[in-house]
Amino acid sequence: MEHARAATSEDVDDILRLSLALREELEPMRGGRLWRDREAPPEPSRDRYAALIHADAASLVVGTIDGSVVGFGLVELEELRSGAMLGVMTELFVEDGARSVGVGEAIANHLVAYCDERHCVGVDALALPGHRATKNFFEESGFTARALTMHRPHQDPQTNTRSIDG
Repeated sequence: MEHARAATSEDVDDILRLSLALREELEPMRGGRLWRDREAPPEPSRDRYAALIHADAASLVVGTIDGSVVGFGLVELEELRSGAMLGVMTELFVEDGARSVGVGEAIANHLVAYCDERHCVGVDALALPGHRATKNFFEESGFTARALTMHRPHQDPQTNTRSIDG
């Protein structure tokens, strides 16, 4: 049965493995290299995830099937200029073979509940333009687009090639 729970120090190696798989999946997609260089959290490390387990302004969660860790999610709290708090889901990933069975939903619900308990004005999550499954997942979970980032890659006139993510 699928389940989501707060991560513990025993989960750090699984979270690190899944974080690396997340990057491997997203980087080749449209917008992936720029995501890696701008929006992605710092390079995955055991120390970072171990610290996030105990962070006051974050929730690190694992998703399991029959007790085996097959996914993880991270939401971090951001204070807005108004003083209100916004939850920012910076990482959410489920192994390919464990998708579409409710693990991602369980993780997302756990993270949203954390934000609700802290009276956040909302929760943001990012989906790359080429990752239709992620967009659909978030929409089915009640998320809607509140902004679209438009991007025009630089094109070198001498070589007629585009910069990253073009």
